[in-house]
Amino acid sequence: MINFQYTRANDVPEAVGLIGRNPNAKFIAGGTNLIDLMKMDVEQPTTIVDITRLPLKQIEGMPAGGLRIGALVRNTDLAYHPLVERRYPVLASAIMAGASQQLRNMASTGGNLLQRTRCHYFYDAAATCNKREPGSGCSAIDGNNRMHAILGASETCIAVHPSDMCVALAILEAEVHVTSVSGDRVIAFADLHRLPGDTPQRDTSLNADEIITAVELPPQGFAKNYTYLKIRDRLSYAFALVSVAVGLELDGDIIKEARFALGGVAHKPWRDPQAEAVLRGQPAVATTFANAANVVLRDAKGYGGNTFKIDLARRGIARALTQAARGTPQSQSSKKII
Repeated sequence: MINFQYTRANDVPEAVGLIGRNPNAKFIAGGTNLIDLMKMDVEQPTTIVDITRLPLKQIEGMPAGGLRIGALVRNTDLAYHPLVERRYPVLASAIMAGASQQLRNMASTGGNLLQRTRCHYFYDAAATCNKREPGSGCSAIDGNNRMHAILGASETCIAVHPSDMCVALAILEAEVHVTSVSGDRVIAFADLHRLPGDTPQRDTSLNADEIITAVELPPQGFAKNYTYLKIRDRLSYAFALVSVAVGLELDGDIIKEARFALGGVAHKPWRDPQAEAVLRGQPAVATTFANAANVVLRDAKGYGGNTFKIDLARRGIARALTQAARGTPQSQSSKKII
């Protein structure tokens, strides 16, 4: 870890001003990702800007029925908030599926959105990694790629986004509020994370001088027919091989509205409008679910060690859609797949 300067911001204008004047500065809140990266010399900020005192820790109901979540709300506080548990249970479930209790107690909402890939080549300074050092190559393509992407990858990077919470936010169609010295803007959640293309070093569409201030959820929370299914190597404290967030609106046995997103398979939470369209107006039965899985995975590509994830994702999608349609969401306490 290199030497760095530490400073604390007392309000949002001061925070963005500090970042704007120093391109090598980084914000820190919970630090559950940044500190690890600094220890491994992957991130080498010359200045750390502590934002834990900023007034961004509120969860507020909106007049139209949505919910506004401050960027510094801790993951645990968000998962157990009564409004989230009642109106957006898929978000609570996804958060509880991630990390450990200790990490959830520290990790912030904004930090969860911005966490970087857990690719072991990205963390290994001796390995070639286009995300860490653009133009150096991707060791994962011909290397140990069991955890890597099967959708949306490129010749420069096959890493995956590690967040569980973000998969749920994708189907909720959240909005991300950001600010900088130039002003405020709102980013649709689908536009926040980027696919690698030929610039894998850029994970998001945020500018270097911007800070996330809040995440806003619309009124539709799929509180009845939902699930978050996470398939992993062990039952706790493990990243997803494949995860699936589902929200359905049913009229009897017919699917009126359907959203689902995959985690652990791409550089961002993966939604496919064509696959969701296959579900609408159709009966909530196994053949319908299988058709949707086939559509979303039509362009899936394995790299040897992770080719098994294609079939795993297909079965995971069918299982998650079944859970949601039955109104029997996956438990995050027992974790036994139902």
